[in-house]
Amino acid sequence: MACANDLWTARVYTIFPEMFPGPLEFSLAGAGLKRSIWTIETVDIRAHSGDKHRTVDGTPYGGGPGMVMRADVIDSALAAANPRTQPVYLTPRGRPLTQKDVRRLAAQEELNILCGRFEGVDERVLEARNFDQVCMGDFIMSGGEPAAIALIDACVRLLPGIMGNKESVLEESFEGGLLEYPQYTRPEVWKGRRVPKHLLSGHHEKINEWRREAAAKTTREQRPDLWALNRDCNMAVKD
Repeated sequence: MACANDLWTARVYTIFPEMFPGPLEFSLAGAGLKRSIWTIETVDIRAHSGDKHRTVDGTPYGGGPGMVMRADVIDSALAAANPRTQPVYLTPRGRPLTQKDVRRLAAQEELNILCGRFEGVDERVLEARNFDQVCMGDFIMSGGEPAAIALIDACVRLLPGIMGNKESVLEESFEGGLLEYPQYTRPEVWKGRRVPKHLLSGHHEKINEWRREAAAKTTREQRPDLWALNRDCNMAVKD
């Protein structure tokens, strides 16, 4: 974590700096921003292009559709910012992002994110700068900016002083290898559907047991891949 005199910093390398902070100005992240728990910086990649047209892309070698973001321009942008942590590139070619990754990134002093556009980024700068390439999911977006906002939000909510109830973080999906159990609130009966009786018992041990089993059931049904991956640590839960 950053030292006491430093703010946790999210630094975004983008050709659309005006997209930030965007939604990050609201809710928990926005409150933390106003209270100076964290800060966000943008690096305009076009400002480091070196020509009057602010060119950041070129046609791909070998032919093909679209354009590719240039290695030299991206490298200049990173050199100017001098990141102190391994930069992150959000790409469908990356490994799946996990909550474990988010915890690790939130524990660093800063987060540096490259937002790709067009057909992607010249592979050479990814190799030279040792980018951590991660994927938000098996889908394609028009650019990395919305994904960067999502990643920053996921990290910020883990920073000390952001969440009012620390236990909330421990009971969420992906903590302990399971999805979160279903939640209910008033009214007790809605359109003929009742709140599970165990949640009304006031018996904490029974409530916790129901929640563990409900989380296991949800994980098995909705994410069999996650259940299989954490099978050993889930064996204690009724199958």
